[in-house]
Amino acid sequence: MSTQPEPGPDPSAVVGERRHLTDVAYRLLGSLAEAEDAVQEAYARWYAMSPRQREAIASPGAWLTTVAGRICLDVLGSARARRERYVGAWIPEPLPDRAEWGGADDPADRVTLDESVGMAFLVVLESMTPAERVAFVLHDVFRYSFAEIAETLDRTPAACRQLASSGRRRMRAAQAPAAPSAGQAGLVRHFKEAWEARDIEALVGLLDPDAAMVADGGGLVGTVLDPVEGGEQIAAYLIHIADKAPGLRLLECTVNGRPGLVAQHTGVTVTVAAFDLDGDRVTRIWAVRNPEKLRAWTGNGPARGPSCRTYG
Repeated sequence: MSTQPEPGPDPSAVVGERRHLTDVAYRLLGSLAEAEDAVQEAYARWYAMSPRQREAIASPGAWLTTVAGRICLDVLGSARARRERYVGAWIPEPLPDRAEWGGADDPADRVTLDESVGMAFLVVLESMTPAERVAFVLHDVFRYSFAEIAETLDRTPAACRQLASSGRRRMRAAQAPAAPSAGQAGLVRHFKEAWEARDIEALVGLLDPDAAMVADGGGLVGTVLDPVEGGEQIAAYLIHIADKAPGLRLLECTVNGRPGLVAQHTGVTVTVAAFDLDGDRVTRIWAVRNPEKLRAWTGNGPARGPSCRTYG
């Protein structure tokens, strides 16, 4: 009498790990495109194994996370060299809220929007070494044990604990903000209205005197290469931009889970701005203009626009 072979991993369960893997990879890399490539490579390695090899893996999800983490670690190592040659400042790729933009992507491909994808949080992650970033994100954000992280980093659990602790100190020193409040959405709205009205005094009043604005054009579009520092200087620069681009349309949208602005010119998304806010003042603006980082905001063509909700 023949016996049936032991069942292998449930294919739907394996595919169902994609969203989690994308969540992890985006936080590790700060780029949705690179995150999707890393996840795709992890799946390619999974399916390159024989059925017997896959059946021997007790936890496909843990295996995929370990492999994706190793891929991201390699990407981070090479990215540091690439970003040294990057034209101007490098800002993490901004994420839209799919509900606002009417995205038709499979839910498994979406990144969960929470405090750990806030632009300020991601910018601090950029200051960490690749190993610190992997250890900190996997432990402090996703609650993996140091024994599990050791498999990804090929280090001892104790060494991984030290790396995560170092990353945590960097995060505390940067004073990354907490979750946004309803008042922050109103502040962004007032900022938008003042910019549209070219009301420089109102803009200065909304900006912290020590505010800074960083723009990322990647050398592909024109933008300021150095940070603009000081509330008055930022306000003057924004009025200058508005004067140079008549017909600029500003939209209140969720950017990386927080209130932000999207600028469109002749129906094309040209800038996505994320804000760091402290009480009733804007302290930092990150303006992403590199078109390669705005693909998630353009839908299937330049004429497609968002249906961003109205805050309030």
